[in-house]
Amino acid sequence: MARKILIDCDPGIDDAVALCMALFDPRLDIMAITATAGTVDSDQATNNVTALIETLDPPRYPRVGKALAPSSEAPVDGNPALHGADGLGGLNLRGSNRQHLPDGDRVMADVFRRHKNEVTLLCLGPLTNLARLARRDPAVLPLIDKVIISGGAVQTSGNASVAAEFNMFFDPAAAKDIFASATTKSMVPLDVTEEFSFGVELLERLPSRDTRVGHLLHRILQFAFRAAHHHLGREMIPLYAPTALLSVLEPELFQWEPMAVDVETKGELTRGMTVADLRMRPQWTSNMEVATEINEADAEQSLVRGLRFAGQQT
Repeated sequence: MARKILIDCDPGIDDAVALCMALFDPRLDIMAITATAGTVDSDQATNNVTALIETLDPPRYPRVGKALAPSSEAPVDGNPALHGADGLGGLNLRGSNRQHLPDGDRVMADVFRRHKNEVTLLCLGPLTNLARLARRDPAVLPLIDKVIISGGAVQTSGNASVAAEFNMFFDPAAAKDIFASATTKSMVPLDVTEEFSFGVELLERLPSRDTRVGHLLHRILQFAFRAAHHHLGREMIPLYAPTALLSVLEPELFQWEPMAVDVETKGELTRGMTVADLRMRPQWTSNMEVATEINEADAEQSLVRGLRFAGQQT
């Protein structure tokens, strides 16, 4: 039986790659995709979700929830250098039917109530929508089967600041609330996702450009490799969101450790820092599982296989 999943995302390039995989994977039953601000603003995030679904044209269209404006303290620029102003490498895809979409947190609430303890929530962006749901309707949280969080940095430096990973940095208050919430959680941090990187030879292993999936992947990933080289001096790129998706599909590819993790919300230098109690005798109570290692060879094969399968469907 396919696993029921709700994907909450802020589509940038890596989220778009993950959606290419997820929308065509027979192991998943995607109940909804909700947009959140992060890599791009709320309007662009909603547009990108609807545009990607329409462009890829999967066999089944999931429900869509729109992103709401983030807190006034959220960064305003996202990451245009690495993702393009539109988040998708300058493709400027336009989605339709965005005006009357329900709010993302309300879509979440409806899905979790209809399918009690059956739906995995995969959070690929900031945790804004889930935190809003927790404040508005806390009784829904225990109805979520599991929350998978892409983000955080446990024993490595951040990518939004020296201390913080981007999703945590963007809305640290939301992350702090969810980390403390009554949900079963797993986190896939930069410690794993930055190590699991791809070189430009990945382009040769993608689906044919003649397919809808392949055409999109070639264009956005070519932009990603050029941007990483130009702005970061890097020849390898991590694919954060697809790696987190793999943790849903094949958790056995990862090593997991129970940890107690919190998020700094006020630090002048450490806003959004994920702080884990790694002392010899931890004093905090464990609140999640954290991925600490990944079988890179098998994960790479699985990721490429998933993308190629998606291409074969289009």
